[in-house]
Amino acid sequence: MLVDAVLDFDARSYPEAEKKLKLLLANASTDDAAHYYLGMVKLLQSDFTGAEAELKEAVRLDSGNFWYRYRLAQLYSMTGRPELAESMYIGMLKDFPKKSDLYYNLIDIYLSQGKMEDALEMLDQIETVFGKSEPTAMARFDILCRLDRQLDAYESLEAYNREYSSPQVLTVLGDRQMSMYNDSTAIAMYDEALDIAPDYAPALLSKAETYRITRQYDNYFGTIGDFISRKEISAEGKSDYLRALTQRADPNFLKMFRPQMDSVFTACINAHPKDSTVMTVAGIYYFSTGRGDEARECFRENMVNWPESLSAAASYSEILMYLHEWKELAVQSQKSYGDFPSEPAFLELAVLADFNLKEYSSAIETCNRILSISPRDSSRTLNSYTTMGDIYHLTGDNSKAYKAYDKALKINPEYLPVLNNYAYYLSVEGKKLKKAYGMSLKTVTREPDNPTYLDTFGWILYLQGKPLEAKTSFKHAMLYGGRDNPVILDHYAEVLYKLGEYDDAFIYWNLAISKNKSGEVPGLEQKIEERKAAVKETGFVK
Repeated sequence: MLVDAVLDFDARSYPEAEKKLKLLLANASTDDAAHYYLGMVKLLQSDFTGAEAELKEAVRLDSGNFWYRYRLAQLYSMTGRPELAESMYIGMLKDFPKKSDLYYNLIDIYLSQGKMEDALEMLDQIETVFGKSEPTAMARFDILCRLDRQLDAYESLEAYNREYSSPQVLTVLGDRQMSMYNDSTAIAMYDEALDIAPDYAPALLSKAETYRITRQYDNYFGTIGDFISRKEISAEGKSDYLRALTQRADPNFLKMFRPQMDSVFTACINAHPKDSTVMTVAGIYYFSTGRGDEARECFRENMVNWPESLSAAASYSEILMYLHEWKELAVQSQKSYGDFPSEPAFLELAVLADFNLKEYSSAIETCNRILSISPRDSSRTLNSYTTMGDIYHLTGDNSKAYKAYDKALKINPEYLPVLNNYAYYLSVEGKKLKKAYGMSLKTVTREPDNPTYLDTFGWILYLQGKPLEAKTSFKHAMLYGGRDNPVILDHYAEVLYKLGEYDDAFIYWNLAISKNKSGEVPGLEQKIEERKAAVKETGFVK
């Protein structure tokens, strides 16, 4: 029965194992192994109280069993009672002085309690029993650093290095030499580490960085190429390094050494052709250096390699969005939603693509689909109603546009983009200016330096017959980017014209002409000529 229970335990059939162990103990209550395994079953089912009772009984019945006591000590650590765990481990060391795990577990307990000196003393015991080793040397170094005894920490590593060879110790000592600008000494230590372990990644990387920092670029690219090309070095570590390098490096560095950097990324892809992190960081690199086609291909290939990966599909859709490849995005985002129906964000990207393609009916249809599948997602429903309102306005159906905006504001009455658009479109129609004023006032109160919101507010004031107040709003808009927008410039000129400030009005109209490259203000030049003619008739002389 005990063997059967243990087989169930090993198969993770914990309820079955517990049932058999309890039946066994009902007939043989002094079976220490049954108590031990019942304790383990309860432990793995998070019944810590029951586990403690059974493990204690197992220890009472056979106090010489290492595993009974070890698991009970582990339970004490797991349940936040380090003092009990410490007491048990110290007692076990007397009976099992060759069990190295006991020493290291005690060190962990001491470190968690801030007992650094006790941890150092335990390291001394380990080295007395088992001899010095790289793990004990690095543990001592770490503890001394925590005690802010930096000099002692490095001296301990140097003492170890005089007796033994360790690529990790040599690399840490090399890093220290580099921090003191002793780059030649640092390189020598990295080379010594690499003589011991040619594929030791930290030494290779530190050596390469030393060359880069000291601007020995030929040596840098040779060494980093060696690091990148080694298949035994993890792809994740390489990706992390390349991502940090491209994000933090001087743009002139990336520009000056683009062929060499391209070779580095090519080598990384060749070493790990199907690694998702590598393809992603390569795509980011090509995009950041203005090569959209190469970036798109990296993300596309990654998606093909990992068809079950949501992040790979999302990254490909995102790069299509950044590259404004709307046709491909419209197709791909719908396909990705079919592959990942729990992620409506793909449908939102499809809406964005259709909007830019002016496929408005398709965009409306997808918005309604989002509303049907995410009725309780306030963010998505808000965005969908907002987009629908914008599209209905563009297609000339303001009645439906305002209904969509009303639904959006019902979800979030303070949503500034809708408040601004709604107010502006009402002002363009000359309708419900009081309502438009109230909505626009909210936007400029919340974002008083937003030129778009200031434009809407100022224009409503102008339409309400308050050009002086409108002028104040437009002057503020000019300070925060309004000078680059032909619509805002045109509105400001109209206000100045109304106030009889003709010179200034025509200055801003001329500026509006220079910014009206895409025809945002239809018939602008003809209107200005008409205004000039009207001024001449009044006898105003410029």
